[in-house]
Amino acid sequence: MILLSPALRVPRAASPAAVENGSSSNSNTVPTPKVIIDQDSDPDATIVEVTLGDRLGDLLDTMSALRNLGLNVVKASVCLDSSGKHNKFAITKSSTGRKIDDPELLEAVRLTIINNMLEYHPEASSQLAMGATFGLEPPTEVVDVDIATHIEIYDDGPERSLLVVESADRPGLLVDLVKIIADINITVQSGEFDTEGLLAKAKFHVSYRGKPLIKALQQVLANSLRYFLRRPTTEDASF
Repeated sequence: MILLSPALRVPRAASPAAVENGSSSNSNTVPTPKVIIDQDSDPDATIVEVTLGDRLGDLLDTMSALRNLGLNVVKASVCLDSSGKHNKFAITKSSTGRKIDDPELLEAVRLTIINNMLEYHPEASSQLAMGATFGLEPPTEVVDVDIATHIEIYDDGPERSLLVVESADRPGLLVDLVKIIADINITVQSGEFDTEGLLAKAKFHVSYRGKPLIKALQQVLANSLRYFLRRPTTEDASF
């Protein structure tokens, strides 16, 4: 499955000195890059949060790239805390004025943000799984998928369950997870997908015919996801 749409640019950083909007850090220790896609906290917009310690600027080029995907950035904010500078965007589809409901477009948003981060902060390349595909320097650490993969399912009220997945990150992972869930006729109501360094962490609110998943269906779902996530990358995997 090819997930990179024609509107999705795959940039290559010209030099390690390039910094989007002039923000930089003198620290030699590269902080863990984080990209959070949140479908839960706002009923009308998809919330995206981007963090790279205190190194990120205003991300004007990133917002421009999101607009090229047919999206509106309806609100942007910056929050500072002990972990760094958190850039938050509330984005909607230009065609509907509503939050993004297409998994492929959500993945395109994620890859666009990571691509722009790697273009302006190539030092983050070795800290991201995408560095092997889009960056100047692949990760030095190899994630053991058997150790890194964790799947848990909980009841989350009378009408849904909460699926929690953690595994090694790779391009196309968000779309593939949603497809596996849908193939078992399970509905994804909402969720959050986090890229944290070399790992991907997802939380999906899921249901089966408007009810939480029974234990047997939980086991089927967990086994299907575990098989997919732990299998070796092959030529039919998403890139």
